[in-house]
Amino acid sequence: MMNTSSADTLTFSIIVPVFNRPDEMSDLLQSLAEQTDRNFQAVIVEDGSTIPCKDICEKFAGRVSIKYYYKENEGRSIARNYGIVRADGDYFIFVDSDCILPPDYIEILRRELKSTGADCFGGPDTAHSSFTDTQKAINYAMTSFLTTGGIRGGKIQMEKFVPRTFNMGYSREVYDKVGGFREMFSEDIDMSTRIRLAGFAPILLRDVKVFHKRRVDLKKFWRQVHIFGMSRITLQLLYPGSMKAVHWLPALFVIGAILMIIMSLLTPWALIPLCIYLAALWIWGIFSTRSLKIGSLGVIASLVQLCGYGTGFIRAYVWKILLHHGRDEQQEILLRKGK
Repeated sequence: MMNTSSADTLTFSIIVPVFNRPDEMSDLLQSLAEQTDRNFQAVIVEDGSTIPCKDICEKFAGRVSIKYYYKENEGRSIARNYGIVRADGDYFIFVDSDCILPPDYIEILRRELKSTGADCFGGPDTAHSSFTDTQKAINYAMTSFLTTGGIRGGKIQMEKFVPRTFNMGYSREVYDKVGGFREMFSEDIDMSTRIRLAGFAPILLRDVKVFHKRRVDLKKFWRQVHIFGMSRITLQLLYPGSMKAVHWLPALFVIGAILMIIMSLLTPWALIPLCIYLAALWIWGIFSTRSLKIGSLGVIASLVQLCGYGTGFIRAYVWKILLHHGRDEQQEILLRKGK
């Protein structure tokens, strides 16, 4: 654990990989320019973008301490590692380019690190009032206990919290011992696992939150969660025994829903459990988002999340485990890049 007395003078490097998202970077840098605690730098790593954000970074250079780098496209994990070795901070913070930080993010983080002495942290994400209804619905699908079991920092959790790279950080001491990110799907879960195995204890700081825009449409959201499902099997191959019951739930939902639909051809009563679950998603969505429209869209987004993740999980489980093909690292990297 870090010395809590040093938190007052701790310097932060916020490392952001970006690929063809100048508009998002403008929003992120604007939120950094409004921070109440200014003892940080932003390290922006352009990962081979054809639509670079260099002009955006130069626009904010007078308001935020920025280091901007452009490199060939190799993947976001390699981009993060590229940023780490060029960062000056005592503590590295990782956020995605589609995030917005509350103005007191650094201030609260410093206070929490002083209180806890944490060497590694993760924080939750939520939707900003300016987000589209679809983005808010997707946020509901990704953060609700009814869909993900609270594994992304919810108040109720079915497994030990694992920091995610849309909002996580660790000290230079952790980096010196563990190293950088592996270029793979779910690289943040892999990194968190390696950090734990190295003897550190990542903790959840609930008040250190970010606003996360996520995917802007359901088609992109489907592909993203489908890959997440596949990566869960990769993580099981890397770390046998790491897969928990909560990781099976989307796959079991897909299988159960298919069986209920087939059985409904004999009796419509077979659909009752599915209808009850969807009603619970709808009611809780309306309550938690305080919107009938977003709550209703949240049901659709939740079905995309469950079916996308579940089918990806089943696909990878059959191919990599049942058929003994194992992990093809090069194929995973190509799939991640959309090739």
